[in-house]
Amino acid sequence: MYIGNGKYTFNPKEGIINPGMVIMEDGVETSSPRLCVLRREEKETYGFNLQLEKHNRGHVIRNVESGGIAQRSGLQDGDRLLEVNNGYVDDVSHSEVARKIRVSGNQLCLLVLEEKAHKQAVSQGQDLRGVAGAWRAGCMAPRLCHISRDPVSGLGVNFTALEGSNSIVGEKGRFSVNLVSGGAADKAGVRKGDRLVWMDGAMVSDLTHSALSRMMKKCGDITILVIDSEGEKKYTQKKIPILPSMAVPRNLPHRARTLHLERGPDGFGFLLHLEMIASGRTYHVVRGVDSGGPAEKAGMKNGELLLEVNGESAEKLQHQEVVDRVRTSRKQMSLTAITYRGLDFYSKLGLSPLLFCEDAPEDEKEIRVKVSKEMETDGLRNARLCSLRKGPTGFGFDLGSSPGGSGTFIRKVVSGGSAETAGLAEGDVVIEVNGQNVERKRLEDALVLMKEGGAFLSLLVVNEMNYRNKRSDSPSRNIPEKEDDELTIL
Repeated sequence: MYIGNGKYTFNPKEGIINPGMVIMEDGVETSSPRLCVLRREEKETYGFNLQLEKHNRGHVIRNVESGGIAQRSGLQDGDRLLEVNNGYVDDVSHSEVARKIRVSGNQLCLLVLEEKAHKQAVSQGQDLRGVAGAWRAGCMAPRLCHISRDPVSGLGVNFTALEGSNSIVGEKGRFSVNLVSGGAADKAGVRKGDRLVWMDGAMVSDLTHSALSRMMKKCGDITILVIDSEGEKKYTQKKIPILPSMAVPRNLPHRARTLHLERGPDGFGFLLHLEMIASGRTYHVVRGVDSGGPAEKAGMKNGELLLEVNGESAEKLQHQEVVDRVRTSRKQMSLTAITYRGLDFYSKLGLSPLLFCEDAPEDEKEIRVKVSKEMETDGLRNARLCSLRKGPTGFGFDLGSSPGGSGTFIRKVVSGGSAETAGLAEGDVVIEVNGQNVERKRLEDALVLMKEGGAFLSLLVVNEMNYRNKRSDSPSRNIPEKEDDELTIL
């Protein structure tokens, strides 16, 4: 169940009788959103503009190029943008939406609502997040998992060709995940029965089973995009491509960081050099970070490569232009940077290093993961205490439970939200909420405890597999089954 602002609810099992209409609680009908999938070649443009307009709410599609990629995808002048790559953006700043589009690569999924329907929905106070959520119901986010090879047990994963994927004759096809319990892949967030979508930058739909096996033998660590089997069915039914830009990151070894600096008496406390790296490309490189200065306090390190200045891409700026933007920043400034190794990691995957950026300095991150001694003695050595602070889009996760039963689990984690930053993962079983055990409590009771914390939330969670393994011999413990009830924490 999706719960928005109280005006709209949707049960995925009931469906929508007329797929071209969405029925709101007040009886008003509004046109259904449309998915537009845009694919371009290197150096091609998508062929449309995204605008903010004084007298029109939302992000407005304008200047759709006749015969261009956008028009061929079904995008129309006046459309209002609801989602970019499955992420809701109607309430996101214009610059951030433009950034999401910019870093998505050469394939882009836009969910739009036509102009008249959008205006009608806004005038009637309808929940646009609910409209988008209803259209996308059941399409859980894929996971981008980095698996670090264990020197003894290896990657802890292999893949089986599904029916219609004949590895003997070399037919290209689909692959299911086989997992070693407790192995490297399991720890990286891969689940048994997942469908493999992408590996180290290559879509597996283009690979034979033998080619995939050769890749596995040659590689050390691997990065894969996976999705559960039901999720794959939903995406296929709705003709939505499964892309890394839609994914929830798991165990990635490198992340770009957006650091927030406050000017000191002697400036921001760092220097910038224009340097050529091994790839032959030039970057603005952080040097001369003053000990105890604003840059060091914000977490900046010598040798990091600058990606953005105050949210503006540094890639296309001349060095003097970057310096000027730093100098003209008065009291505060934000810089997004990544290490050379991090840039190399994303370059080999063919992904933008800005896709999974951490937007917080080290001393303000909401990550508080530690092992509870009480849980250790209770058999849950891998329990994690995650502290969250409510952001602009809430805590950033969906909570689920078995219908009519007790026990709760993390059903979905919003990419880039507070929950993801705190280390929560889909499938985690919730043991405690703000210090109180909820293993035998109903979802509604857990929600009450969450609301009591206001803008702050502490969750003690454990990986679903570990929980089931530890509790399998204890009939008094109620293990939540992943079925229908779902609650969005906003």
